[in-house]
Amino acid sequence: MSDVETDQYLVERTQAGDKHAFELLVTRYQGRLSRLIARFVRDPAEQEEVTQDAFIRAYRALATFRGDSAFYTWLYRIAINTAKNHLAASGRRIPSTSYRQQGEDDEPVDDALTPRDLGTPESLLLSKEMAETVNQAIDSLPEDLRTAIQMREIEGLSYEEIAGVMDCPIGTVRSRIFRAREAIAGKLRPLLDLGSRQRW
Repeated sequence: MSDVETDQYLVERTQAGDKHAFELLVTRYQGRLSRLIARFVRDPAEQEEVTQDAFIRAYRALATFRGDSAFYTWLYRIAINTAKNHLAASGRRIPSTSYRQQGEDDEPVDDALTPRDLGTPESLLLSKEMAETVNQAIDSLPEDLRTAIQMREIEGLSYEEIAGVMDCPIGTVRSRIFRAREAIAGKLRPLLDLGSRQRW
């Protein structure tokens, strides 16, 4: 069975009253959900609380899940809304993604932005400046662009999945990701030009 088929089977078992099936779904997605929520909620204790809350909300809403989208896409949407609600309740805004908090499985916004010669002090400094610039660029994006680029480049969701999470057409998703990339590239261009001059 594919992952989607396995999820659907476990969802149907849960809907039929099999609590062990939902435990398997939690085990399957707890790590991914925790990493996702960590992009919104920085405190580890709060991350755990919000992750648990997201799973509780998903369990309570599972009766309404009909399989129109992949289970993880549906769960992802619940987790994002839970994290946003948590931040709103405590009067905080959604933070930008930080490169410093990326785990082993995470992807950078653009692999091409990493200098090839990472060993030299100049390259290390440039790399640090680029990471800070990317963070600032992402932080300055409107929320819809920031969410779209994070889901695509960091979480690795497809355009279809992002459209499902953001409840908008795929064309809108493509436009948001394009605009986000353009904005980030615009901020990085001066650094990349400087870096190429320094190497020659």
